[in-house]
Amino acid sequence: MQLFRFDKEVGSHVTQYNSDFWFSRILRTNHTKLQISCMTLEAGGLIGGHLAKVDQLLLILEGEGSVTGENNKMESVKRGEAVFWKIGEWHETRSENGLVAIAIEGEELDQAIFMKAKGEK
Repeated sequence: MQLFRFDKEVGSHVTQYNSDFWFSRILRTNHTKLQISCMTLEAGGLIGGHLAKVDQLLLILEGEGSVTGENNKMESVKRGEAVFWKIGEWHETRSENGLVAIAIEGEELDQAIFMKAKGEK
């Protein structure tokens, strides 16, 4: 058995795109070009607007925030919810009170999502 950490204290502070968040790498594979990371936004934190280089799935583990996509409409997200952005889609994430999320980035993620859409029972 091995034990690992992925909390903010072992991550890197990101400021690119006017961002203010902590980024901790968890896993990366070359075979499927898949990367999994933990993102921590403190109160007032921001993942600045940018284009998705690959499909991206953001799973909110703690806290709440707001996200936007190509339509520039801010949508609220909270613990237990997820956001999906397609490759090339402009997006941004912010949090007034802080949030922790797992980001899964890779090719053709939309073909592997089993979760129900927000609002579905």
